[in-house]
Amino acid sequence: MNTKQILNMASVVLLAFSAFAIVAVSLMAFNNPQKVMDLVQVQLPNNDAYSSIRGIYGGVGFTIFLTLVYLLIKDRLRGLIFAAVLWGSYAVSRVITIFSEGALGAFGTQWLTIETLLCLSAILLVFFHSQKRALAANESK
Repeated sequence: MNTKQILNMASVVLLAFSAFAIVAVSLMAFNNPQKVMDLVQVQLPNNDAYSSIRGIYGGVGFTIFLTLVYLLIKDRLRGLIFAAVLWGSYAVSRVITIFSEGALGAFGTQWLTIETLLCLSAILLVFFHSQKRALAANESK
């Protein structure tokens, strides 16, 4: 396998994993919003709460999933940029929580680690894609 193939495969894996992770929670939220909230030991008190979790984690999550799949097929570089912003935003939100409310539990700490690694991986892949394009542009001159 050459460098271009490895870069392409790593990009596909990161984007596909991101899409799968998002759609898994989305489908769980559509089916049973309480299951999503059980992950963080929160009880939904009323139908408006169910509707909100179904809308945010289900509806918005599914939209993010579709965006990731579209970008995976049509424009992997933009997909990687989107994934870096997505996972970076999740990680920054958890860091804000640490400074505002205090230490995270096991769930939050685990996901902060995963989100940070996914964000950094996407940034690294964007960098390598940019280097590849720059080299290709220089070779054509």
